[in-house]
Amino acid sequence: MHCSKFWPRGGVSGILHHYTEALTAFEFTSDTPAAQPNSVLFIGGLGDGLATTEYLADVAAALKQTSWSIFSVTLSSAYQGWGFGHLDRDTDEIARCVQYIRDYKKDKFGEGSGKVVLMGHSTGSQCVLHYLSRPNPHTTRPVFDPFLEHVERPVVNGAIMQAPVSDREAVQWVIKMGFLGRTPVELQGNYDRLVAMARAALRRGESTDTMLPISLTSQFGYSSNTPVSCRRFLSLVSPDSPESPSEDDLFSSDLPDDQHAKTFGAIRQGGLLQDRELLVFTSGADASIPDWVDKEFQLSRWQRAADAGGKAIWDPKSCVIPNASHALSNDDQVEPRRILIEKVLAYLGTPSSG
Repeated sequence: MHCSKFWPRGGVSGILHHYTEALTAFEFTSDTPAAQPNSVLFIGGLGDGLATTEYLADVAAALKQTSWSIFSVTLSSAYQGWGFGHLDRDTDEIARCVQYIRDYKKDKFGEGSGKVVLMGHSTGSQCVLHYLSRPNPHTTRPVFDPFLEHVERPVVNGAIMQAPVSDREAVQWVIKMGFLGRTPVELQGNYDRLVAMARAALRRGESTDTMLPISLTSQFGYSSNTPVSCRRFLSLVSPDSPESPSEDDLFSSDLPDDQHAKTFGAIRQGGLLQDRELLVFTSGADASIPDWVDKEFQLSRWQRAADAGGKAIWDPKSCVIPNASHALSNDDQVEPRRILIEKVLAYLGTPSSG
């Protein structure tokens, strides 16, 4: 019988919270809980849902006897929903969850108690950066999401990004290396077909999303059970980058400095990050990052953009974690997970027991 290598047999203790009528967040608890007025809100990547990121088990265990509890949030873009999601909706929902957590902890522990730190994995990192850098509230009125109601995003007391990667470069890497028995030439041809189909759909100006053929999108590492809209596909692969990057193209190595100034460089002015600096972890052996990307140099560029023109907001504990895979989920990831946990605990001001 198959069971998880990371989560304990018999389940975990916790509280299921409804932060809207239809959306939930799961708070991990222990049998002998410490007072935990502070909160980490964990946001997974594409295809993730409730507690589907393996190293979250280690983070939850490490925080059990601290003043911090951790929540795993479920967004409407969770699981297969990412194929027609978008970052404005994601961050509006995250904002609602942050406010819910603040109100919940205030009721439980009293006025003035409780800090909230965002922690994003993979595309969850895009959500974190989007949350911190975009106008507050969002100003878009997407025709494909006409009932979206923007909310004012609350201030957070810290932000962590783990495994921020470029979806565009990940697809370029798949094409270069070949995938699932298909040659680079075949993949490039099918990629060009998808881009042409998606652009044609957007030119028609339809008010609803149009889905691309799964038989084609699945050739590039996207799940074979997830429909991807023309709009979201173009946002992820961003064919007009680096000159005109899409909403999702935040972490590509060829983006110019003036583009980073609009994202990392907009965090301080936005005023949504308080108390702590921005903590960023890149995985040293991330299979989603092409071999032409210099990870250390990439971090230095993001730091320079974040810190430009004022007080530094880049946490010096940010680093490339040696030998770390994308989600630290391989059998050889014990040491990378230890490093991650140690640095996260230090960032939160909680001593490591290990």
